[in-house]
Amino acid sequence: MPDAAMDLPVVDLAPYIEISANNNGGDLTAEVRELCSQVSRSLRETGALLVKDPRCSTEDNDRFLDMMERYFEKSDDFKRKQERPELHYQVGVTPEGVEVPRSLIDAFLQEKIRMMPPDSQPSIPTTKDPKWRYMWRVGPRPKNTRFKELNAEPVIPEGFPEWKETMDSWGSKMISAIEGPHLLGPTGSNLQRHGFEGTVFAGYHYDLNFLTIHGRSRFPGLNIWLKNGHKVEVKVPVGCLLIQSGKQLEWLTGGECLAGMHEVVVTNRTLSAIEIARQQNRSLWRVSSTLFAHIASDVVLKPLGHFAEAPDASRYPSLYAGEYVEQELSAINLKGSKTVQLG
Repeated sequence: MPDAAMDLPVVDLAPYIEISANNNGGDLTAEVRELCSQVSRSLRETGALLVKDPRCSTEDNDRFLDMMERYFEKSDDFKRKQERPELHYQVGVTPEGVEVPRSLIDAFLQEKIRMMPPDSQPSIPTTKDPKWRYMWRVGPRPKNTRFKELNAEPVIPEGFPEWKETMDSWGSKMISAIEGPHLLGPTGSNLQRHGFEGTVFAGYHYDLNFLTIHGRSRFPGLNIWLKNGHKVEVKVPVGCLLIQSGKQLEWLTGGECLAGMHEVVVTNRTLSAIEIARQQNRSLWRVSSTLFAHIASDVVLKPLGHFAEAPDASRYPSLYAGEYVEQELSAINLKGSKTVQLG
């Protein structure tokens, strides 16, 4: 069994928010510097942490989950109207059976899994992810960019007048907008159809972006791996968000902060939650609340400052963030005419 999520450090952002609001651009106080050090230390040493943010209320999260459940419960034909494969699925919906789990195609990850002790190994997928995802851009789009497909106009489904306000509100509360193509990317997993123990909704993988922020889901099933190799079954506490390092952060730190690995799989705890939801006549779609914070597409990725002298810095050559993203999207079957045949 995976370790308990209580092993993860929890950082309360309330002091930082209060001090920053009253600081008027002055020097950081010792308290704020300590909070920042705590976050960076956690990402470097474990690859993940929990943050308690008073701006992210349970009511806001519930409103977001309620809307996404109603959307994912629509027919497949309705949802496919929001599909944009020509834009690499970076806006609109990605249907189930499209994205290829990284662990199915990456020989390095496969070898890494074989070296793990049995109780830390992920569930091994056999086909493409049976999950849906909706990508919604959060924050400003650049006026000029080499990577137009990664910075496209948003897609709004018909019959959801509250869509834009709900998505923008929850997305902006998960992350303060900075210059970058941030994506609020909730997934929908149909537990009525696929709710059997062992079903892998998202195979063992890292995220290609800078930081990934996970909100609370109504159904368990998210496992993460800490830098020490320990597998952790995550339960995000009320009022908290889970933050994991992404590959862009790994690049900028020359490998000092490794991208966090995770999976979503149906477990015994998921089955218990399904039964309770059935008894309460609630939706059987597992909606994640996930935001992908990105470095701006036209910024060059390379180890920064003293990280350029890190032992593994040579493994991270300079390239545009957008170029890197396109390479990763191609590998997992989300970009271009290449189609990966599986199962």
